[in-house]
Amino acid sequence: MDPVLNHHLYEYEKGLRRLILHTALKSEAQAIAQRLARRGVACEVVPFGATRANVFFGDKTCVEVVRSFGKASLRDYTPEEDFILGIMLGYCRQK
Repeated sequence: MDPVLNHHLYEYEKGLRRLILHTALKSEAQAIAQRLARRGVACEVVPFGATRANVFFGDKTCVEVVRSFGKASLRDYTPEEDFILGIMLGYCRQK
């Protein structure tokens, strides 16, 4: 399995982050979602472009917020949605 995904899972399971954004190939997204489901981790798969998908996973409430945005592309996020996403992903609030 993808070492970056393994690292993301480690960070989530150790409580370092409440929400993870993992970019993967569309062909791998379903297997990733199944792996997360087996571990009881909420996720939302958002395909973009011809071959990629963003997999948001982590705390159920954070995933529900991302789902509520209803956007197919990160480029479509409003400045407010982008800020909220950044905070949930653990980015610096001041930057």
